[in-house]
Amino acid sequence: MKDGGLMRMYSSKPKRKVDFKKLRPMILERINNRAKDYPIKAMIPVAEDVLKARVLLIQGVYTLLQFVPLWACKFCPEVYIGEKGHLIKTCGGYRHRAKNQQHEWVKGSLKDIIVPVKTFHLKNMFQNVIEHQDRFDFDRVPAVVELCLQAGAFQYDESLFSRHLNFDTDVNSFVGDATLSVEDQRFVARGTLSAWETVKSGLQKLLLAYPTKVCEHCSEVHVGPSGHRARLCGVFKYQSWRGTHFWKKAAVDDLVPPKVVWFRRPQDPPLLLNTCREFYGHAPAVVDLCVKAGAIPPSKYLCMMKMQGLSAPVSKLAVVED
Repeated sequence: MKDGGLMRMYSSKPKRKVDFKKLRPMILERINNRAKDYPIKAMIPVAEDVLKARVLLIQGVYTLLQFVPLWACKFCPEVYIGEKGHLIKTCGGYRHRAKNQQHEWVKGSLKDIIVPVKTFHLKNMFQNVIEHQDRFDFDRVPAVVELCLQAGAFQYDESLFSRHLNFDTDVNSFVGDATLSVEDQRFVARGTLSAWETVKSGLQKLLLAYPTKVCEHCSEVHVGPSGHRARLCGVFKYQSWRGTHFWKKAAVDDLVPPKVVWFRRPQDPPLLLNTCREFYGHAPAVVDLCVKAGAIPPSKYLCMMKMQGLSAPVSKLAVVED
């Protein structure tokens, strides 16, 4: 058959079938040899810097909370940093059964700002996939720590290795210094903000080299080439909270949630009102805490904080909240 003056030629020879029995040993050998490429030597200093910065971040936030008030909603994950909780109606209620309700504020804690994200601790990056019935045989550790340990951080120092694994259990033993001067608080705030940026930038580099997964329907994180098979998702009601996770590539915010909060600017009223919510800015909770303690915010946050934005008109400020 001619098509534009060209003759189509079809091969009469049958296609050769692939013998997977011969390829199987080669595939298994290649899978086993993957472990020889890890940890990547160039990434070991990055992982160690992230772990050190994480310790400074937790200690700095804990210290600043002795001087800056933190409020957490009783019925939703919302937090606010300030003398009093705001009046913005964004509460979804317990298990999201309500909508646009006013928050009921209680005293917040460290975990309300630095949200704990834990994952299974693997002895070997390329070990067998964790099955549902084996999930209790593996410890749960912070996802940031697991990623850094798989990247080779402190692998030859057993004391530092175990210290970072058990660090979160020792957080409650910190003793805050209630006698810090304003200048000392500002110094701690600068160091804490710097540690926050070091953790975020370091994780961004590590995620480019080490596979990390997060579930599409919940906050479960797994550090490794493939996700585990523990049926703990419960995205569908008929699964009775024992569904299989749907894995995708994780981002930095999946390991270190930014916990974005309402940010009160100098031009805003002392109490944020619901009628003026479109004028207010936002900021990650750690950034807001450090700014209120005297640190200068990085320029990349100024847009979402609306630092140069207009203040609410007097007519809206005069409206009495329901």
